[in-house]
Amino acid sequence: CDPVGLKGCILKEVDNEDYDFELRISKKEYPETAQHIEDAINSGKADVVTIDRDNSAANRAKSLKGIPTKPGKDRDEWPMAMFKEGGTGADVEYISPSDNRGAGSSIGHALDGVRNGAKLKIIIVD
Repeated sequence: CDPVGLKGCILKEVDNEDYDFELRISKKEYPETAQHIEDAINSGKADVVTIDRDNSAANRAKSLKGIPTKPGKDRDEWPMAMFKEGGTGADVEYISPSDNRGAGSSIGHALDGVRNGAKLKIIIVD
């Protein structure tokens, strides 16, 4: 997923009028996160998302509002807060912290240096 060798996702620039990159996320490496994203997309949430780092804190607050914390679990959001499509109405599931944070770290590293406004097609693999 990133230049330092974290596993779990692959970013590929593509020539497509609807999006700039494909981000492939591995079910093998991050089973809970990948399943949550797949389920959320299948239920109508975005599979093409737009990087919007500047509003990630506000989006996270909106998406998690009214969702209580649970001991031993993280609240995973799709679309993620760093995407324009995140925030109010995001799908939230409780998943293991190691899966959630590992996936978040890998995705963050993969997108390091990718400009705000870039559009990504999310693809769940294996």
